[in-house]
Amino acid sequence: MFDCLVIGGGPAGLLAATYLGRYRRRVRVIDAGESRASKIPESHNYPGFFGINGNEILLRLRLQAESYGAELTSARVTSLRIRRDTFVASASSFDVEARFVLLATGLVDRCLPIEYDVADYSADLIRFCPICDGYEAMDQRVGVLGDVDAAGKKALFLRTYTKYVSVFDTCSKVETTDMRRALKEANIPVLDKPSHIKITDKGQIAMLTENGASHAVDAIYPAMGCVVRSELAKALGAACTPLGNLIVDDHQHTTVPKLYAAGDVVSDLHQLSVAFGHAALAATSIHNQLSLNWR
Repeated sequence: MFDCLVIGGGPAGLLAATYLGRYRRRVRVIDAGESRASKIPESHNYPGFFGINGNEILLRLRLQAESYGAELTSARVTSLRIRRDTFVASASSFDVEARFVLLATGLVDRCLPIEYDVADYSADLIRFCPICDGYEAMDQRVGVLGDVDAAGKKALFLRTYTKYVSVFDTCSKVETTDMRRALKEANIPVLDKPSHIKITDKGQIAMLTENGASHAVDAIYPAMGCVVRSELAKALGAACTPLGNLIVDDHQHTTVPKLYAAGDVVSDLHQLSVAFGHAALAATSIHNQLSLNWR
């Protein structure tokens, strides 16, 4: 029996495990190895570092959590249920029981198919967060993919860093007139939907649109929404937003007793610093609710 099971080994889950380990709680992390942080080419918003790769962040966090006694397991949790007063999580070949559960399952970004001429390419060609790395797109040619309203917001944000921003409209839905006007005022063209996107052997992005036009960009930002990994909590009746983000209180507690959530599965601001704040709040609240356990 674990004091807390953490589902998801991204930044939020791993820091929560470190906190709980330092609180002398028995904690286990089950991770499917699909953290969104692994796609970060180099974060310049991470405190204390002037650039650090996402996989390096995850490695450091794993080592830190293990050093305080957290047990880390590579697996995918397929179901979560409540039996009497505890949680039972099932993976492919084992079950885990825990008094509390912290979901740090994150999300998956949507993007159009991309063809690669080379297996090895610069990870910063495909970016998802202009808040994280818009600064690194300074004066680059940037293409934003999505419907005009969603892509337009991201394109206007990027306009702070470069005047070479284009929106590639991937949806036929009717957009707001205000967004069209804002894009025009910012000199951001709205182009047709790409029919083919390819990363060439020269490390460039070639975009062929449905009207036959060809465009070259240095980076693309998909703005096509995401799939929030909140299914385990929703199966227990947890409340969520229309987008699927879990609704939590000030301590990251969901509407299901003893079930907490942290990171991108909760927040619409997908930042490492936000995930860490969630982790600290959730782990401390879980610790405070557990019965005193001298060892």
